[in-house]
Amino acid sequence: MATPVFEEFDPASDCDCPGCVHWRRALPHSSSGRHPAAHRAVILAAAAATAAVAGHPAVAHAAPGHPGTPVRDEPDTPQGGKTALHGPAGRPGGPLKTPETTRADIIRRAKTWVAEKVPYSMSRYWGDGYRQDCSGFVSMAWNLPGNEWTGSLDQYGVRIAKDDLQPGDILLFHNPSNPQQGSHVVIFGGWTDYTHTSYIAYEETRPYARRQATPYAYWSHSDRYLAYRYKGLAGGTAGPGSDKPGTAKPDGEAGTPYPGRAYFGPGANNKHVALLGRMLVERGAGRYYTSGPGPRWSDADRRATQAFQQAQGWRGQDADGLPGPLTWTLLVSGGGKDITSGAAGPPAPSSHGVPGYPGRAVFRPGVTSAHVTQLGKQLVKKGFGKYYTSGPGPRWGEADRRAVEAFQRAQGWRGGAADGYPGPETWRRLFK
Repeated sequence: MATPVFEEFDPASDCDCPGCVHWRRALPHSSSGRHPAAHRAVILAAAAATAAVAGHPAVAHAAPGHPGTPVRDEPDTPQGGKTALHGPAGRPGGPLKTPETTRADIIRRAKTWVAEKVPYSMSRYWGDGYRQDCSGFVSMAWNLPGNEWTGSLDQYGVRIAKDDLQPGDILLFHNPSNPQQGSHVVIFGGWTDYTHTSYIAYEETRPYARRQATPYAYWSHSDRYLAYRYKGLAGGTAGPGSDKPGTAKPDGEAGTPYPGRAYFGPGANNKHVALLGRMLVERGAGRYYTSGPGPRWSDADRRATQAFQQAQGWRGQDADGLPGPLTWTLLVSGGGKDITSGAAGPPAPSSHGVPGYPGRAVFRPGVTSAHVTQLGKQLVKKGFGKYYTSGPGPRWGEADRRAVEAFQRAQGWRGGAADGYPGPETWRRLFK
């Protein structure tokens, strides 16, 4: 077999080392000043071809790359130059940039990864250009211009105390002795209750991004997590009361921390319910209140809260009519969208063609609602009024429960089907 013939050529060189620059100027058409890398490239190519002819598999050798040439084994990213997991040299490159954002946008961006179940990886990048690990997740949610790591995220925030935590802040643990062992960061989504012993954490972790109730400060290394607030938060980092400059709030309202879900809902009677009502009225929910708002939770509070949540574009469980941490933050800060003045508000659902069933939450001890009065009057009309010594009135009581129970038993229902609390079928039969 004929020996393969190789044509040697000197590729155009853009090497900027002193030797190559000198020879390009002195001998522009000569190969005598060729950079050693060019010789090695030709020799390696010839050796590979010879091995292939001889029947042996060729072994690929990478020619030395030009200094500064970007590696092309990663997807393109809108973040510009990609930052390695730990640096460079453990520090972000260039001056710090903190694009302005809001708490609502931080949580919204975090929810996108949770919804898409972005898989965890310390080397891969998601379609938006952010690295798929915990610090890349925070970089994405904070809308940072690059992929940071646990050793640099603190430079983009200010330290805050536990009691100052609000949705969009982070809890950060950096282990400088071994960053890949134990280091972690999560986004604070709000307290789960008034005890402040657990919170909703948004995080990128194995196997994929998640939203989960988490003990404060975390499952492990709890005593080493530090709380930070993003420096680029709209209106500054002083707290939620400054999210929307120029928005005047009543005395004691600005900066009022979220008290927890236990303070809202059927049976609740406290100053936070009254404050919620006042804030909702300021945002366009006045038409839901025939009186008040006051400290006792009512269906007017639920419908007004739901209307505000729906005005933000939320649906399903995110618009359940009970104020969570993000709803509260938007109301306290003056952020988010107002309730449209021309909107009719969330309509009461219908039950089998009979309109008006307001939901089970209305008929519980301590609830005051016009629906309770409507129910009682209909029970009296149907002949089940003997349990009322006065009224019926808007406040749910034992007389209402016993009257409903009697009506349910008259339908032939027993056990849990005759518990005295009207469901959709009880409502339908009562009003049909």
